[in-house]
Amino acid sequence: MEKRKRKVKKNVKIILAVLGTLMIVSGVVLAQFHLDFSTSKKQEVPKEEEKIEEEPKRIETEASLIMVGDALIHNSVYNDAKTGDGGYDFTPMLSEIKPIVEDYDLAYYNQETILGGTELGLSNYPRFNSPKEVGDAFLDAGFNLVSVASNHTMDKGEEGVLSSLDYWKSKDAYVAGSYSSFEERDKPVIKEVNGITYSFLAYTMWNNGLSTPTGKEYLNNEYSDELAKADIERVRDQVDVVIVAMHWGTEYSLNVSAKQKEVASYLASLGVDIIIGAHPHVVEPIEFIDDTMVIYSLGNLISDQEGVERLTGLMAAVTIKKVVDDGVTTITLENPKADLVYTYSSMSGKRNFKVYPYSQLNNTILPNYMSYYEKYKSIVTSMSDRIEMTSLDLG
Repeated sequence: MEKRKRKVKKNVKIILAVLGTLMIVSGVVLAQFHLDFSTSKKQEVPKEEEKIEEEPKRIETEASLIMVGDALIHNSVYNDAKTGDGGYDFTPMLSEIKPIVEDYDLAYYNQETILGGTELGLSNYPRFNSPKEVGDAFLDAGFNLVSVASNHTMDKGEEGVLSSLDYWKSKDAYVAGSYSSFEERDKPVIKEVNGITYSFLAYTMWNNGLSTPTGKEYLNNEYSDELAKADIERVRDQVDVVIVAMHWGTEYSLNVSAKQKEVASYLASLGVDIIIGAHPHVVEPIEFIDDTMVIYSLGNLISDQEGVERLTGLMAAVTIKKVVDDGVTTITLENPKADLVYTYSSMSGKRNFKVYPYSQLNNTILPNYMSYYEKYKSIVTSMSDRIEMTSLDLG
């Protein structure tokens, strides 16, 4: 029995020794595996860090903008547009500027007269109402930014405004300055072109004594510092560019009024990038207030007013450039330029209305046209040496 016990004890010792050895070996293997695994993980970290530390790419993009003046549709203009089937076609009147306009990403015009349509009865000065086909022609020519806030917006009352808005809401255009409710007026509208975001606002400082009904001020956006400030602050931090159309100034004055300068400076202080002026029906200067482009008056694009001054308008263009570099966005306005346009009609019978760039005029269309060109060119460029007067034929 003594021998058996010793033999058992000896076997137990052997087994324990073997188990101990296995545990040591296993521990070494596990430790080495952990070391290898940890080392493997550590080796991947620099690769991730390298990706994070890569320099962000510099991104540049541009959008081109062209701006023209008032569509002031007298009865002679819409009578000339009559077609044999009882409709209206204004597209021939814009055929000479269409190839220019459609080459731009954004194209603005001021719809001075209400597009209430034939159902409300067409009418002339002083209470205008125009065919809706006017809008069709401008859309066909490539226009996509439309101001409808003017001293003639209320010419046909609420019914005229709502009829016009029904038309525009069915079209692919950014229309500002007149609305069907406060909710619609106060809702931020943000668009994008070529990676550049923008908002467009429009106001009038004149109403011809036809103020909007109390409680329905949304029908015609009458300017106040408070309203403009609220509207601009609502979108300023959400977009790259803010464009504001202003119906202001003094009719038939080639000079900028003190009030125009005051409002322009205020809007510039709020961060507006481009201010587009209308109402004087003649051209006025273009200037820059710091980085804000201010076109005080584009004059008429098409009308039947009398006198070369009122038949001459302005086409202004600028390139909006956006650069994103190291996460910082910079917006600049580059290559500001302008050309003049002239509304021709035959002297006998007020027919064949057509808008011509001055670069396409001759002495038959407008006698002594070059002398007029030099006169209005000097006015447009009188407040800034950044404006280049040149043909916009090539966009």
